[in-house]
Amino acid sequence: MTNKKLKWGIMGCAGIAKRAVIPGIHLSELNEVAAIASRDEENAKRTAAELNIPVAYGSYEALLADDTIDVIYIPLPNHLHKEWAIRAAEAGKHILCEKPLALTEKEAAEMAEAAAKAGVFLSEAFMYRYHPRYDMIKKIIDEGQIGEVRGIRSAFTFNNAGHKENVRYRKAWGGGSIYDVGCYPINAARLLLGKEPEAVTVQAMFSEQHDYVDMMASGLVEFEGAVSLTFDCGMWAAFRNPLEVLGTEGLIEVPSAYVTPEPGSGNFYVTAKGERKEIVVPHVNAYTEQADQLANAINGESSLLFGASDALANMRVIDACLASAESRTRVIL
Repeated sequence: MTNKKLKWGIMGCAGIAKRAVIPGIHLSELNEVAAIASRDEENAKRTAAELNIPVAYGSYEALLADDTIDVIYIPLPNHLHKEWAIRAAEAGKHILCEKPLALTEKEAAEMAEAAAKAGVFLSEAFMYRYHPRYDMIKKIIDEGQIGEVRGIRSAFTFNNAGHKENVRYRKAWGGGSIYDVGCYPINAARLLLGKEPEAVTVQAMFSEQHDYVDMMASGLVEFEGAVSLTFDCGMWAAFRNPLEVLGTEGLIEVPSAYVTPEPGSGNFYVTAKGERKEIVVPHVNAYTEQADQLANAINGESSLLFGASDALANMRVIDACLASAESRTRVIL
Protein backbone atom coordinates (compact mmCIF):
# COMPACT_ATOMS: atom_id res chain seq x y z
CA MET A 1 0.00 0.00 0.00
CA THR A 2 1.27 3.47 -0.85
CA ASN A 3 2.18 5.83 1.98
CA LYS A 4 1.40 8.90 -0.07
CA LYS A 5 -1.45 10.98 1.27
CA LEU A 6 -3.71 12.40 -1.39
CA LYS A 7 -3.94 16.17 -1.31
CA TRP A 8 -7.46 17.58 -1.51
CA GLY A 9 -8.56 20.99 -2.70
CA ILE A 10 -11.92 22.26 -1.46
CA MET A 11 -13.81 24.36 -4.00
CA GLY A 12 -15.90 26.77 -1.94
CA CYS A 13 -16.66 27.35 1.73
CA ALA A 14 -20.08 25.70 1.88
CA GLY A 15 -21.52 24.65 5.21
CA ILE A 16 -21.38 20.93 4.40
CA ALA A 17 -17.67 21.27 3.60
CA LYS A 18 -16.84 23.11 6.82
CA ARG A 19 -19.16 21.14 9.08
CA ALA A 20 -18.62 17.60 7.84
CA VAL A 21 -16.45 16.85 4.83
CA ILE A 22 -13.27 18.71 5.81
CA PRO A 23 -13.32 17.37 9.41
CA GLY A 24 -13.88 13.90 7.97
CA ILE A 25 -10.88 14.18 5.66
CA HIS A 26 -8.78 15.48 8.57
CA LEU A 27 -9.42 12.14 10.32
CA SER A 28 -8.15 10.15 7.35
CA GLU A 29 -4.74 8.48 7.20
CA LEU A 30 -4.90 8.40 3.40
CA ASN A 31 -5.92 11.99 2.68
CA GLU A 32 -5.23 15.55 3.71
CA VAL A 33 -6.88 18.89 2.96
CA ALA A 34 -4.15 20.93 1.32
CA ALA A 35 -6.03 23.99 0.03
CA ILE A 36 -9.38 25.75 -0.07
CA ALA A 37 -10.68 28.30 -2.57
CA SER A 38 -13.42 30.90 -2.59
CA ARG A 39 -14.31 33.75 -4.89
CA ASP A 40 -14.01 35.80 -1.70
CA GLU A 41 -10.34 35.45 -0.77
CA GLU A 42 -10.89 36.72 2.78
CA ASN A 43 -13.54 34.04 3.29
CA ALA A 44 -11.09 31.42 2.04
CA LYS A 45 -8.37 32.67 4.37
CA ARG A 46 -10.73 32.79 7.33
CA THR A 47 -12.00 29.26 6.68
CA ALA A 48 -8.46 27.97 6.16
CA ALA A 49 -7.42 29.42 9.53
CA GLU A 50 -10.47 27.97 11.30
CA LEU A 51 -10.00 24.48 9.86
CA ASN A 52 -6.21 24.21 9.76
CA ILE A 53 -5.88 24.24 5.96
CA PRO A 54 -2.41 25.34 4.74
CA VAL A 55 -3.34 27.26 1.58
CA ALA A 56 -6.20 29.61 0.68
CA TYR A 57 -6.97 30.81 -2.83
CA GLY A 58 -9.16 33.69 -3.99
CA SER A 59 -10.41 31.88 -7.10
CA TYR A 60 -11.35 28.40 -8.20
CA GLU A 61 -9.00 28.75 -11.17
CA ALA A 62 -6.04 29.21 -8.83
CA LEU A 63 -6.97 26.03 -6.98
CA LEU A 64 -7.12 24.05 -10.23
CA ALA A 65 -3.74 25.45 -11.25
CA ASP A 66 -2.10 24.04 -8.12
CA ASP A 67 -0.13 21.02 -9.37
CA THR A 68 0.10 19.53 -5.89
CA ILE A 69 -3.66 18.94 -5.62
CA ASP A 70 -4.84 15.40 -6.44
CA VAL A 71 -8.58 15.60 -5.68
CA ILE A 72 -11.12 18.39 -5.90
CA TYR A 73 -14.20 18.36 -3.68
CA ILE A 74 -17.08 20.41 -5.11
CA PRO A 75 -19.79 21.55 -2.66
CA LEU A 76 -20.91 24.48 -4.84
CA PRO A 77 -24.57 25.25 -5.62
CA ASN A 78 -26.01 22.59 -7.91
CA HIS A 79 -26.01 24.69 -11.09
CA LEU A 80 -22.21 25.10 -10.85
CA HIS A 81 -21.38 21.39 -10.55
CA LYS A 82 -21.14 20.73 -14.27
CA GLU A 83 -18.83 23.63 -15.13
CA TRP A 84 -16.36 23.11 -12.33
CA ALA A 85 -16.31 19.32 -12.47
CA ILE A 86 -15.45 19.49 -16.14
CA ARG A 87 -12.78 22.12 -15.51
CA ALA A 88 -11.36 20.03 -12.66
CA ALA A 89 -11.23 16.98 -14.92
CA GLU A 90 -9.49 18.98 -17.63
CA ALA A 91 -6.94 20.05 -14.99
CA GLY A 92 -6.25 16.37 -14.28
CA LYS A 93 -7.91 16.28 -10.87
CA HIS A 94 -10.04 13.48 -9.47
CA ILE A 95 -13.44 14.75 -8.35
CA LEU A 96 -15.81 14.20 -5.46
CA CYS A 97 -18.91 16.25 -6.26
CA GLU A 98 -21.80 16.91 -3.91
CA LYS A 99 -25.18 15.41 -4.61
CA PRO A 100 -27.02 15.78 -6.85
CA LEU A 101 -24.20 15.42 -9.35
CA ALA A 102 -25.85 17.82 -11.78
CA LEU A 103 -29.16 19.42 -12.71
CA THR A 104 -30.00 16.74 -15.29
CA GLU A 105 -28.82 13.37 -16.52
CA LYS A 106 -27.58 15.10 -19.68
CA GLU A 107 -25.34 17.40 -17.65
CA ALA A 108 -24.09 14.45 -15.62
CA ALA A 109 -23.24 12.60 -18.82
CA GLU A 110 -21.12 15.55 -20.00
CA MET A 111 -19.28 15.53 -16.67
CA ALA A 112 -18.72 11.78 -16.90
CA GLU A 113 -17.42 12.11 -20.45
CA ALA A 114 -14.94 14.80 -19.40
CA ALA A 115 -13.69 12.66 -16.51
CA ALA A 116 -13.29 9.60 -18.73
CA LYS A 117 -11.43 11.62 -21.35
CA ALA A 118 -9.06 12.97 -18.69
CA GLY A 119 -8.60 9.57 -17.05
CA VAL A 120 -9.78 10.74 -13.62
CA PHE A 121 -12.38 9.45 -11.18
CA LEU A 122 -15.70 11.24 -10.74
CA SER A 123 -17.81 10.23 -7.75
CA GLU A 124 -20.98 11.62 -6.18
CA ALA A 125 -20.86 12.49 -2.48
CA PHE A 126 -23.53 10.24 -0.96
CA MET A 127 -21.54 9.68 2.21
CA TYR A 128 -24.17 7.50 3.93
CA ARG A 129 -23.51 4.47 1.71
CA TYR A 130 -19.90 4.17 2.91
CA HIS A 131 -21.12 3.46 6.44
CA PRO A 132 -20.59 -0.25 7.18
CA ARG A 133 -24.23 -0.80 8.15
CA TYR A 134 -25.36 -0.65 4.52
CA ASP A 135 -23.24 -3.68 3.68
CA MET A 136 -24.80 -5.35 6.72
CA ILE A 137 -28.34 -4.43 5.64
CA LYS A 138 -27.74 -5.62 2.09
CA LYS A 139 -26.36 -8.93 3.39
CA ILE A 140 -29.48 -9.46 5.51
CA ILE A 141 -31.66 -8.82 2.46
CA ASP A 142 -29.57 -10.98 0.12
CA GLU A 143 -29.54 -13.88 2.60
CA GLY A 144 -33.33 -13.81 2.73
CA GLN A 145 -33.51 -13.18 6.47
CA ILE A 146 -36.64 -11.04 5.98
CA GLY A 147 -37.98 -13.10 3.07
CA GLU A 148 -38.73 -11.50 -0.26
CA VAL A 149 -38.64 -7.71 -0.30
CA ARG A 150 -42.12 -6.26 -0.76
CA GLY A 151 -41.27 -2.58 -0.47
CA ILE A 152 -39.07 0.19 0.90
CA ARG A 153 -40.22 3.30 2.72
CA SER A 154 -37.99 6.25 3.47
CA ALA A 155 -38.08 9.96 4.22
CA PHE A 156 -35.70 12.86 4.59
CA THR A 157 -37.15 16.14 5.86
CA PHE A 158 -35.96 19.23 7.70
CA ASN A 159 -37.20 22.79 8.19
CA ASN A 160 -35.08 25.61 6.83
CA ALA A 161 -37.95 27.51 5.18
CA GLY A 162 -37.35 30.71 7.11
CA HIS A 163 -33.94 31.23 5.49
CA LYS A 164 -35.30 32.38 2.16
CA GLU A 165 -31.91 33.61 0.96
CA ASN A 166 -30.60 30.03 1.00
CA VAL A 167 -29.39 28.61 -2.32
CA ARG A 168 -31.85 25.73 -1.88
CA TYR A 169 -34.64 28.18 -2.68
CA ARG A 170 -33.39 29.35 -6.08
CA LYS A 171 -35.04 27.36 -8.81
CA ALA A 172 -32.48 28.19 -11.52
CA TRP A 173 -29.69 27.08 -9.20
CA GLY A 174 -31.13 23.60 -8.71
CA GLY A 175 -33.09 24.31 -5.57
CA GLY A 176 -35.82 22.12 -4.14
CA SER A 177 -36.31 19.18 -1.82
CA ILE A 178 -36.03 16.42 -4.43
CA TYR A 179 -32.58 17.62 -5.46
CA ASP A 180 -31.49 18.26 -1.88
CA VAL A 181 -32.83 15.35 0.18
CA GLY A 182 -35.22 13.30 -1.96
CA CYS A 183 -32.17 12.04 -3.80
CA TYR A 184 -31.19 10.02 -0.69
CA PRO A 185 -34.18 7.63 -0.53
CA ILE A 186 -33.95 7.19 -4.30
CA ASN A 187 -30.26 6.36 -4.06
CA ALA A 188 -30.75 4.03 -1.09
CA ALA A 189 -33.53 2.04 -2.77
CA ARG A 190 -31.39 1.54 -5.88
CA LEU A 191 -28.46 0.49 -3.68
CA LEU A 192 -30.40 -2.02 -1.57
CA LEU A 193 -32.42 -3.53 -4.41
CA GLY A 194 -29.54 -3.56 -6.88
CA LYS A 195 -31.94 -2.54 -9.63
CA GLU A 196 -33.04 0.51 -11.57
CA PRO A 197 -36.63 1.85 -11.42
CA GLU A 198 -39.20 1.43 -14.16
CA ALA A 199 -41.51 4.38 -13.42
CA VAL A 200 -42.15 7.20 -10.92
CA THR A 201 -45.12 9.22 -9.70
CA VAL A 202 -44.50 12.30 -7.56
CA GLN A 203 -46.71 14.95 -6.00
CA ALA A 204 -45.05 18.13 -4.75
CA MET A 205 -45.77 21.44 -3.04
CA PHE A 206 -44.23 24.32 -4.98
CA SER A 207 -43.88 27.41 -2.83
CA GLU A 208 -44.39 30.93 -4.16
CA GLN A 209 -42.44 32.18 -1.15
CA HIS A 210 -39.40 30.13 -2.20
CA ASP A 211 -39.07 30.82 -5.94
CA TYR A 212 -41.49 27.96 -6.72
CA VAL A 213 -39.10 25.17 -5.78
CA ASP A 214 -40.57 21.96 -4.41
CA MET A 215 -40.59 22.43 -0.64
CA MET A 216 -42.23 19.04 -0.04
CA ALA A 217 -42.63 16.02 -2.26
CA SER A 218 -44.08 12.53 -1.95
CA GLY A 219 -43.32 9.82 -4.44
CA LEU A 220 -43.76 6.27 -5.63
CA VAL A 221 -40.76 4.73 -7.40
CA GLU A 222 -41.61 1.45 -9.14
CA PHE A 223 -39.13 -1.39 -9.60
CA GLU A 224 -39.62 -4.70 -11.37
CA GLY A 225 -41.53 -7.40 -9.57
CA ALA A 226 -44.10 -4.97 -8.17
CA VAL A 227 -41.61 -3.71 -5.57
CA SER A 228 -41.74 0.02 -4.86
CA LEU A 229 -40.06 2.74 -2.90
CA THR A 230 -42.49 5.14 -1.25
CA PHE A 231 -40.74 8.29 -0.08
CA ASP A 232 -41.27 11.83 1.04
CA CYS A 233 -38.82 14.67 1.31
CA GLY A 234 -39.06 18.25 2.39
CA MET A 235 -37.42 21.45 3.56
CA TRP A 236 -40.48 22.76 5.42
CA ALA A 237 -41.19 19.98 7.94
CA ALA A 238 -39.81 18.47 11.13
CA PHE A 239 -36.46 16.69 10.85
CA ARG A 240 -36.44 12.94 10.26
CA ASN A 241 -34.57 10.46 8.06
CA PRO A 242 -35.84 6.88 8.55
CA LEU A 243 -35.71 3.92 6.19
CA GLU A 244 -37.71 0.67 6.35
CA VAL A 245 -37.35 -2.46 4.24
CA LEU A 246 -40.45 -4.68 4.38
CA GLY A 247 -40.15 -8.36 3.59
CA THR A 248 -42.54 -11.28 3.48
CA GLU A 249 -41.01 -12.71 6.66
CA GLY A 250 -39.59 -9.71 8.44
CA LEU A 251 -38.63 -6.08 8.58
CA ILE A 252 -35.53 -3.86 8.71
CA GLU A 253 -35.91 -0.49 10.42
CA VAL A 254 -33.22 2.20 10.23
CA PRO A 255 -34.23 5.14 12.45
CA SER A 256 -31.49 7.46 11.14
CA ALA A 257 -30.75 6.26 7.65
CA TYR A 258 -28.56 9.02 6.25
CA VAL A 259 -26.89 10.84 9.14
CA THR A 260 -24.98 9.20 11.99
CA PRO A 261 -23.54 12.00 14.14
CA GLU A 262 -23.22 10.12 17.44
CA PRO A 263 -22.27 6.64 18.70
CA GLY A 264 -25.35 4.45 18.44
CA SER A 265 -27.03 6.61 15.80
CA GLY A 266 -26.07 4.08 13.14
CA ASN A 267 -27.79 1.17 14.86
CA PHE A 268 -30.78 -0.45 13.20
CA TYR A 269 -33.41 -3.11 13.95
CA VAL A 270 -34.25 -6.42 12.31
CA THR A 271 -37.49 -8.29 12.91
CA ALA A 272 -37.29 -11.91 11.77
CA LYS A 273 -39.03 -15.09 12.97
CA GLY A 274 -41.17 -12.97 15.26
CA GLU A 275 -38.23 -11.46 17.14
CA ARG A 276 -37.04 -7.84 16.92
CA LYS A 277 -33.32 -7.29 17.51
CA GLU A 278 -31.19 -4.17 17.63
CA ILE A 279 -28.12 -4.46 15.42
CA VAL A 280 -25.24 -2.54 16.95
CA VAL A 281 -23.02 -0.95 14.33
CA PRO A 282 -19.48 0.39 14.87
CA HIS A 283 -19.44 4.18 15.02
CA VAL A 284 -17.45 5.52 12.08
CA ASN A 285 -17.21 8.82 10.28
CA ALA A 286 -18.93 8.23 6.94
CA TYR A 287 -17.15 11.24 5.42
CA THR A 288 -13.78 9.73 6.31
CA GLU A 289 -14.84 6.38 4.87
CA GLN A 290 -15.97 8.13 1.67
CA ALA A 291 -12.61 9.89 1.24
CA ASP A 292 -10.68 6.71 2.03
CA GLN A 293 -12.57 4.64 -0.54
CA LEU A 294 -11.81 7.21 -3.24
CA ALA A 295 -8.17 7.31 -2.15
CA ASN A 296 -7.88 3.52 -2.33
CA ALA A 297 -9.32 3.57 -5.84
CA ILE A 298 -6.97 6.33 -6.97
CA ASN A 299 -4.00 4.50 -5.45
CA GLY A 300 -5.01 1.27 -7.19
CA GLU A 301 -5.76 -0.56 -3.93
CA SER A 302 -9.40 -1.23 -4.85
CA SER A 303 -12.00 -0.49 -7.50
CA LEU A 304 -14.18 2.61 -7.18
CA LEU A 305 -17.41 1.55 -5.49
CA PHE A 306 -19.60 4.32 -6.87
CA GLY A 307 -18.48 6.02 -10.05
CA ALA A 308 -20.00 8.24 -12.68
CA SER A 309 -22.33 5.57 -14.09
CA ASP A 310 -24.10 5.23 -10.74
CA ALA A 311 -24.54 9.00 -10.53
CA LEU A 312 -26.01 9.10 -14.03
CA ALA A 313 -28.52 6.41 -13.11
CA ASN A 314 -29.58 8.36 -10.02
CA MET A 315 -29.95 11.57 -12.04
CA ARG A 316 -32.19 9.72 -14.49
CA VAL A 317 -34.62 8.97 -11.66
CA ILE A 318 -34.43 12.51 -10.29
CA ASP A 319 -35.20 13.89 -13.76
CA ALA A 320 -38.28 11.66 -13.89
CA CYS A 321 -39.39 12.66 -10.38
CA LEU A 322 -39.19 16.36 -11.20
CA ALA A 323 -41.02 15.83 -14.50
CA SER A 324 -43.74 13.88 -12.71
CA ALA A 325 -44.13 16.54 -10.02
CA GLU A 326 -44.38 19.33 -12.59
CA SER A 327 -46.85 17.48 -14.82
CA ARG A 328 -48.64 15.51 -12.09
CA THR A 329 -48.38 12.37 -14.20
CA ARG A 330 -46.71 8.97 -13.99
CA VAL A 331 -43.38 9.00 -15.83
CA ILE A 332 -41.96 5.80 -17.30
CA LEU A 333 -38.18 5.53 -17.35
